[in-house]
Amino acid sequence: MSQSDGNVSEILLDKVADWLMRTSLSDETLETIVRGFCERLAAAGLPLMRVHLSFSMLHPLYDALGFTWWRGRGIEVTGLRHEELARNPQRFLESPYYYLLSNNLDHVRRRIDPSEPSEFPIFDELKEQGATDYIAFMQPLGAESEHGMVGSWTTDRHGGFSDDVIAALLRLQNHLAIAAKVAVLGKLADNMLTTYLGANAGRRVMSGQVRRGDGETVRAALVMADMRDSTMLAEKEGRQAYIETLNGFFDAIATPFNRNGGQILSFVGDGFIAVYPCGRHREPSELASREAFAAVGAASARMAALNAERKKLGRDPIGFGIGLHVGNVMFGNVGLRDRLTFSVFGSAVNEVQRLQSLTKKYGHSVVASEAFVNYCGGDWLTLGEETLRGVRQKFTVLYPRDTALAAIVDENAERAVEDGLSEAEHVMLLYRNKKQVSGPRGLIDKMLQ
Repeated sequence: MSQSDGNVSEILLDKVADWLMRTSLSDETLETIVRGFCERLAAAGLPLMRVHLSFSMLHPLYDALGFTWWRGRGIEVTGLRHEELARNPQRFLESPYYYLLSNNLDHVRRRIDPSEPSEFPIFDELKEQGATDYIAFMQPLGAESEHGMVGSWTTDRHGGFSDDVIAALLRLQNHLAIAAKVAVLGKLADNMLTTYLGANAGRRVMSGQVRRGDGETVRAALVMADMRDSTMLAEKEGRQAYIETLNGFFDAIATPFNRNGGQILSFVGDGFIAVYPCGRHREPSELASREAFAAVGAASARMAALNAERKKLGRDPIGFGIGLHVGNVMFGNVGLRDRLTFSVFGSAVNEVQRLQSLTKKYGHSVVASEAFVNYCGGDWLTLGEETLRGVRQKFTVLYPRDTALAAIVDENAERAVEDGLSEAEHVMLLYRNKKQVSGPRGLIDKMLQ
């Protein structure tokens, strides 16, 4: 139990407020701000046993990001997915935060008495930890903003929170909201750029490559993938079912190409293009090509697993084609002055697109150029020579011997089954909780306390 008598030093509170102001201007992460804030409150002598803070987020996968700090135990970070709340709405309806919302309140305070029934389920856990007083609050991050901060302060001090401690918390809550808003807005920008441009392109734009023509020429292993018979599937399944099919297809086939040096740059209709940037020397080109081919094996395994699930549901399998190539590409901004896209361009991009289309002609799901095979190595068979549309020289087109691709598929099959998160989730995941959450409570419980 905290031994603080509840007296608060205005000098130390001013130092905490000053730190929040400085931090809000230093581009720190929300986790850094919350952790530093809680530790400084404790160091200033405020008798806090536990602090919980949740922030609503504009994010394709997450509704909120939550932090729970315990005195002497550090901080836990969790993200609330949209579907978690849909699966367990009762937990929210029984939370202090719902009480605040439904009664249009800014704060709610409750003394915690072990001998009395718990008004909210969270109090059962807090009683076990010796809590004596609890204050929940809600803080919008702007008058018209849909984003906000909710949280709670808990103490185990005998007699609960004193008036001067409550005044200190209310005062610093406003400073925290300002610092958090700056961090949240910065993270929102980063989330959106990562989601729509990709991690690497998003970083380039954030670092200042925002003018038309900004970019560079790089060498890369190139991957072009496309769904087969998509028009037929769209007509047969209907709009919503086809959107789900398309998302399932991308989750399965595109995931491996956004790892181990690969970057998915753009989705075009029912296909995508990915690159593995490398140096101009042989060794980095070999490494990039081998990583790309390893991803082909993983993608094939994931597609096999997806089609097995579709078969159980009585749905048609999804076919695909993948083209592989190596070449120089222009990486940067093109478009209108006020409407740009950040992607790769150049003859090598056109060539890999033409190669991918040859999977239909030859009846193989994977084909590659001779340049790619020379770097990648392995067991390949020649399909023939092709004159690609718009390309002067002929291209030797090859495909991996079935046994070679099957070996990679087997190697990655277990990973495909165990990987429950799509690559989009891995890319856009705000934070990872590095510790297992103890006790029987789930993710949503941690967010609504």
